[in-house]
Amino acid sequence: MDYQAVLEEVAAFARPLVGRGQVADYIPALAGVDTGRFGMAVVDVDGGVYGVGDWEHPFSVQSISKAFSLALVLAEGGGRIWERVGTEPSGNPFNSLVQLEYENGIPRNPFINAGALVVTDRLQTLTGDASTTMLEFLRAESGNPDVAFDPAVAASETEHGDRNAALAHFMASYGNLDNPVPTVLEHYFWQCSIEMSCRDLALASGFLARHGLRADGTRLLPRREAKQINAVMLTCGTYDAAGDFAYRVGLPGKSGVGGGIVAVIPGRCTLCVWSPGLDTRGNSVAGVAALDHFTTLTGWSVF
Repeated sequence: MDYQAVLEEVAAFARPLVGRGQVADYIPALAGVDTGRFGMAVVDVDGGVYGVGDWEHPFSVQSISKAFSLALVLAEGGGRIWERVGTEPSGNPFNSLVQLEYENGIPRNPFINAGALVVTDRLQTLTGDASTTMLEFLRAESGNPDVAFDPAVAASETEHGDRNAALAHFMASYGNLDNPVPTVLEHYFWQCSIEMSCRDLALASGFLARHGLRADGTRLLPRREAKQINAVMLTCGTYDAAGDFAYRVGLPGKSGVGGGIVAVIPGRCTLCVWSPGLDTRGNSVAGVAALDHFTTLTGWSVF
C-alpha cells in the first residue's frame, strides 16, 4: 500500500470541505482556531509513518482523550468499570443529562461526557493522578516528550464547565463517583486540554491496531479488551452520529470537538485526521469525509 499517495488523494478530495462547519466556540479558548487547517496521518503496525497537510501541527484532543483514559483504566485492572458505565449508544448529545435520571446515574457509554467522568474518576482512584498518568502515557506512545497540557484551554473549560459539573454532581448523588466532584472535573478538563498532532495521535493509538501491544512491544491490554475498546469506539465514538460514521467510514473512531478524529484498522494501521470545522453533532466535516474517502479508496473497513 502506497500510503503517501492515498493520503495525497484523500487530502485533495477533502480540501473543498475544509473551512465548513463551526469551531467549538462554547469553549472560548477554541473559538479562534483557524478552520482552514487540515492534516492527516497514518501509522502502520510495522511503524511506518505517513502524513499530509498540517499533520504535525498540535491541536486540542478534547474527547479523543476518552479512549485513552478507558484503556488506562482497563490496563490497571479496572474491568469492573463496566458495572458503572454501559456500552450502548446514547442517541443523545454528548453532554445530555436526560438519560442519567432514567438510568439511575449510570451513563450509557464511556464516550459521552458523563461516562468519561466516571472513567476519569476510576483512573484517579487507580493512579492518584489521572491527568498526569494519561499525559505520560501519550508522551511514551507517541515518542514525543513535548506533548503537553494547554493551560488556557483547561482554564476555559473549567470556567465554562457548568454542564459537566451538573453531570458529575448528579452521578455523585447516585454514588457513582468515588472522588470529590471538583477533583474529577479538574482531571477531566486537564486531560481534554492536551495538545497533540495527527502524527502524535496516530502513533499513540497504535496499541488498538496491534491488539493491545504498546509501541515498545509490551502488552498494555489483552486482545479481548483492545477489541472491546474498538467496538465501543465504533458504536459510540462519534457522539450521536455513530451510526452515520459506521455507515460512511466503517471503522472504530473517536472524535473530539477540537476537530480531530482517530480511527483504527485492526491489524493494519491507525489514522488521525484534523480539521476544526464541526458539524452540528460535533464531528469534523472535512475529517469524516476524508476517512470516508480513505476507506473507499483502500477497501479497508471492519465490515
